[in-house]
Amino acid sequence: MEELSGFLMSCWLQIIIAVLASYLISSVNTSIIVTRIVMKKDIRTMGSGNAGFTNVLRCVGKVPAVITFVGDFLKGVISCLIAYLLMIGVQGDNAELYKAYLVYLAGVFAVLGHSFPLYYRFKGGKSVVTSFAVMLMTDWRTLICTLIIFAILFLLTRIISFCAVIDFSLFALNTFLWKMLDYQGVTSSFSPVSNTSLPFVIYATVMSFLIGIFVVVRHKENIKRLLNGTEKKIKAKSKNETEAQEKTE
Repeated sequence: MEELSGFLMSCWLQIIIAVLASYLISSVNTSIIVTRIVMKKDIRTMGSGNAGFTNVLRCVGKVPAVITFVGDFLKGVISCLIAYLLMIGVQGDNAELYKAYLVYLAGVFAVLGHSFPLYYRFKGGKSVVTSFAVMLMTDWRTLICTLIIFAILFLLTRIISFCAVIDFSLFALNTFLWKMLDYQGVTSSFSPVSNTSLPFVIYATVMSFLIGIFVVVRHKENIKRLLNGTEKKIKAKSKNETEAQEKTE
């Protein structure tokens, strides 16, 4: 607790700036912008109603979906990068740990910003892609493990929501195992933080749990459909289908 309280006391200004910047940047929803440009519609009134990559892929097309993916991913990267840059001038024995503390916190607010965007009446996406970016910026090893699991499950099921629910259910465990190995010195040679402490292990696990449980809860309707067997497998909307729809409108 002393380490965490030291972070809160000495870095309060950086915390405020990072939290606000992360939330405001991530409130810019790529899927809504792209769909309005391409189809003059609100993606939240189409398909599943989710303002995210998968719904754009199904309802708008592959290229808009790729743009959405890149935009949502960059939001998480930029949010965490701002937090990192804010800590450059911080000195002391715990400077590196404090930097990691802030990056995790910025990541949480990046996820919140995507799902509850200020600019779109707080109705956004489910934060899967943005959360992947946060994994990359906080601990790239958790992202690699997550993507491997995601790829295997997707090849078996072709259902993105199922892959996401399983992945984010395991996110906190994924983080805890890597951080504990770092703390024990087993993986310290390629750890993002060279002096991992037990309080940081707990903090990183809690932050990962918050992100993970949040993303899973955002998939509650998908979970209902998965349980009753009505969740759709991924199928991108073809160019011909998009053009046909536009002609009938």
